[in-house]
Amino acid sequence: MKYVIASDIHGSAQFCKKLVDAFEREKADKLLLLGDLLYHGPRNALPDEYMPKEVIEMLNGLKDKILCVRGNCDAEVDQMVLDFPIMAEYIIVVEKGKMIFATHGHKFGMDNLPPVGLGDILLTGHTHVPACVPMQNITYLNCGSVSIPKQNSKHSYMTLCDGVFEWKDLDGKVYKRFEI
Repeated sequence: MKYVIASDIHGSAQFCKKLVDAFEREKADKLLLLGDLLYHGPRNALPDEYMPKEVIEMLNGLKDKILCVRGNCDAEVDQMVLDFPIMAEYIIVVEKGKMIFATHGHKFGMDNLPPVGLGDILLTGHTHVPACVPMQNITYLNCGSVSIPKQNSKHSYMTLCDGVFEWKDLDGKVYKRFEI
């Protein structure tokens, strides 16, 4: 199974389109979205081409391919217009015998670890900064942000296939790898 993993679209039609194009180019089985799909949030500037209705249309076109968790900017009203579930706090994926605890990152993160086992992975978005941080018992991974990257990071997404995570810019160029 191949996943494209992305977070923090924040209503940008321009960057959502680039993500959809990347998903198709990657020939992935599933698109794992880690929240903050439609609203830009009070701490962020409006992203380029802020058009949540167009983002809704693009994502609903992939509804049978999407797994999604709720971000801190996602609300129940968003669920009313999206044709796939977005309200889960986390999703568990198992890869190469390791549990991947996928969540947005506003509740569980490096300072508040979820109940995971030795060697498991915490996968988030939320900070808008890509990361791969080995910790005492787990590895923390962050896919960065599709539309509003921070700390001079790239507009990015990740892939997961055969136990290998790759961070990519929206053109598909790999800039970081982590193997389980």
